[in-house]
Amino acid sequence: MHVLDLLRSADTSSGGQALNLILVDLRRNDHEGGTIRGSINLPAQSLYPTIPTLYSMFRAAGIRTVIWYCGSSHGRGSRAARWFADYITEREDVEIESAILAGGIKAWVAAGGEHLDYMHEYDATKWDQQV
Repeated sequence: MHVLDLLRSADTSSGGQALNLILVDLRRNDHEGGTIRGSINLPAQSLYPTIPTLYSMFRAAGIRTVIWYCGSSHGRGSRAARWFADYITEREDVEIESAILAGGIKAWVAAGGEHLDYMHEYDATKWDQQV
């Protein structure tokens, strides 16, 4: 299932809150132009030491899927997803998964249409230069 489908499903089934899904935007200085609605921003530069705490918080909240992304999800996104997946594996936890948003926020914006409806603080002028 695609992330957009998951967000749509959350809108219709839980009053707009994806109770078992969280999106993590890893951008720091390049965090302009908007983010996917419902994402939390945890810059990758300070992420690694916080993985145990994040894992505990996500588990306590009943999160089943953590979706990581950055600009393209080739660097920070894939690295964070691997770190978190390794942590999950070390705990032999089969109830939570670590995933990557393919193509990152740039691919999300480039897809246009309904994808843009699921953005918070979308600013097209910031993306004209990036996409």
